[in-house]
Amino acid sequence: MDTTLKDPLVGQVLDGRYRVDGRIAVGGMATVYRAVDTRLDRLLALKVMHPTLAADASFVDRFIREAKSVARLAHPNVVGVFDQGTDGAYVYLAMEYIAGCTLRDVLRERGALRPRAALDILEPVLAALGAAHRAGFVHRDMKPENVLIGDDGRVKVADFGLVRAVDSVTNTTGTVLGTVSYLAPEQIEQGTADTRVDVYASGVVLYEMLTGAKPHQGDSPAQILYRHLNEDVPPPSAAVPGLAYELDELVASATARNPDLRPHDAVTLLGQLREARSALTEAQLDAIPPQARDTESQSGQKDQNGQNGHGGSEDRTSVLPRAARSVQLPLPTTEEPEHPSATRNLRGSLRQEPGPRQDGLSHTSVLRTPPPGPPPSAAPSSPVARLRQRLHTRRGITAVIAAVLLALGLGAGVWYINSGQFTEVPALLAKTEAEARKRLDGAGLDVRKVKRAYSDTDKRGTVMATDPGVGDRIRHNGKVTLTVSLGPQTVKVPDLEGTPLGEAKDKLDDAGLGAGMVTKAFSEDVDKGAVISTDPGAGKVRKAGSAVALVVSKGRPVEVPDVTGDAEGDARAELEDAGLKVRIAPERVTSDEDKGTVVKQSPSGEKTIAEGDTVELTISKGPPLVEVPDVEGMSVDDAKDELKEAGFEVDEDRGLLDIFADKVKDQSVDGGDKAPKGSTITIKIG
Repeated sequence: MDTTLKDPLVGQVLDGRYRVDGRIAVGGMATVYRAVDTRLDRLLALKVMHPTLAADASFVDRFIREAKSVARLAHPNVVGVFDQGTDGAYVYLAMEYIAGCTLRDVLRERGALRPRAALDILEPVLAALGAAHRAGFVHRDMKPENVLIGDDGRVKVADFGLVRAVDSVTNTTGTVLGTVSYLAPEQIEQGTADTRVDVYASGVVLYEMLTGAKPHQGDSPAQILYRHLNEDVPPPSAAVPGLAYELDELVASATARNPDLRPHDAVTLLGQLREARSALTEAQLDAIPPQARDTESQSGQKDQNGQNGHGGSEDRTSVLPRAARSVQLPLPTTEEPEHPSATRNLRGSLRQEPGPRQDGLSHTSVLRTPPPGPPPSAAPSSPVARLRQRLHTRRGITAVIAAVLLALGLGAGVWYINSGQFTEVPALLAKTEAEARKRLDGAGLDVRKVKRAYSDTDKRGTVMATDPGVGDRIRHNGKVTLTVSLGPQTVKVPDLEGTPLGEAKDKLDDAGLGAGMVTKAFSEDVDKGAVISTDPGAGKVRKAGSAVALVVSKGRPVEVPDVTGDAEGDARAELEDAGLKVRIAPERVTSDEDKGTVVKQSPSGEKTIAEGDTVELTISKGPPLVEVPDVEGMSVDDAKDELKEAGFEVDEDRGLLDIFADKVKDQSVDGGDKAPKGSTITIKIG
């Protein structure tokens, strides 16, 4: 049944311009629709925030931030954003429409992928993330659902809804936004999110593509979070025996639990991926994992919930409570996630009884008063006895009051030690320096010093960072360091033509730029491994930190000669004369070709490769041996028929006196012995 018929937006025109034709997907923050821009008459995707979240200013700000961030990226592997606006209760983004499917759809239908396919998908993903990282942004929600694969084979990264500036790495709300199965340990434990959390999630995605399953699984999101914190991602070869060691190393590097041991950003990981790929053979790249499924039998398969969407709460983008290392499972939070159903699932699975507090000061204590005296007997009769009783009662009351005052004094002391002598750094980000100083003065704080730095996202003259951070506790009369934006810095792209790739990357770093996507092409003039051209070209002005795409020479193109059927020595000489290297396959094969001749070559003849590349030759060890029939005593015609049927050529040997004889009296190879198929058997007639 078409569920889009029940969606109130289908059939409407938003903002007098965007006609909503159908629903594509529902996520944690928004629903994505297929729509038509009636003004420009083009198909696009419309991402509309859930109306229940549109009333929350923080969610709207995050939503709008996505539009601005992605619009600045303008990368071929990032889903483009055309427009952003509101229409009543609806806040929307108008985005590029990609006809195709998500990586999650591919994994659901095919299971594990061949290493070549996995690397072909991950490479453009890392190129997109690398461009974002070099532009100063972190995606924070990398997962297969956010990797789109077009019908034309293009790979694009979508859903930058959780994107944030790299410098804003601390989450002070006590919650973490993300998807359980792809959260880095520091996101769960500390709430920090810099470029390395995208690297971690990319490593998890690579593991999932290679094995067909997530590395950490459990009956609840809490168990998965625990494993991210306490268990390394296993090597993919543990699930796929025989998988190349280089792929294990690539996954281990990207998913190191200590973020300092991971590649700094996606650009660095992309370089590692290409090095690993270059070390793999064709057979290793095309190895079919046992977890791969027949796409025909799996076509249209539903998930466990009977839907084609997310498989469970661990696949949804959610608001998660941040866990401390001393607590083995995350505690529930009161903050609502981006999707109501995700809240119910997570809270139900994460709830537990809180254990004892570790600080020994902040927990509730029971203050005991002195024990009461013995129960009163009958009223004393003498004045002296009554006086003694009144004095005893007063001493008891005095002791109780003293105990209460002591407890209050201790409580006040504990409060002052832990909270009373501290205040919080007020909200200063995006404020002018003068406004920030005024706010600090109002909070009883002072400015230690003012640093200035370039920023592509923060307005010139506004505060872009503080130390201690906004919301952090600081002693009364403490001092705060302000970092004020100088605005975007622009630099010229250096001339890198003819420069070796490694040296070109260093020159880009020195110029304040980054190396973007590297593609290879043949060149008659530029040496192999050197830069042919850049995009943008030399001398163009770009913002500091921007990525520069490089085209690197594969060397002079050479058309591979076809040497199949040639003798090994002749084939080697012809290939080497063409400027190619030769490798002989370690095993020879049985074939109809003569022994010592070339049966197969890779790459095949007439293919174009670079000068100095290697051609592998497979050599024949001759035809297979076949048992020779015993034809002695048979007629000549019968003998010839039987030998030819067995695969042999026949030659007759007649003497001058045997011209009319018709019986075989001998054969060159005795019956029952073996000879190469196609060889000649001589029969003697007499």
